[in-house]
Amino acid sequence: MSQNVYVGNLSYDTTEEGLRTLFGEYGEIESVRLITDRDTGRSKGFAFVEMSTEGAAQAAIDALNGKE
Repeated sequence: MSQNVYVGNLSYDTTEEGLRTLFGEYGEIESVRLITDRDTGRSKGFAFVEMSTEGAAQAAIDALNGKE
């Protein structure tokens, strides 16, 4: 069962591909959705990463929580 992970406080320069690479170290990625402003197209500073398993999601959370 897949697990959605909220990722906040992101740099405005963060890309979906960058998140996919970072989270891919902890398990299979189902999807990455970087939330953007509809008028400017600029990142709003948060995203959702859907991991394939709850274990992979928890491993990513444990490793990346508080990381810059």
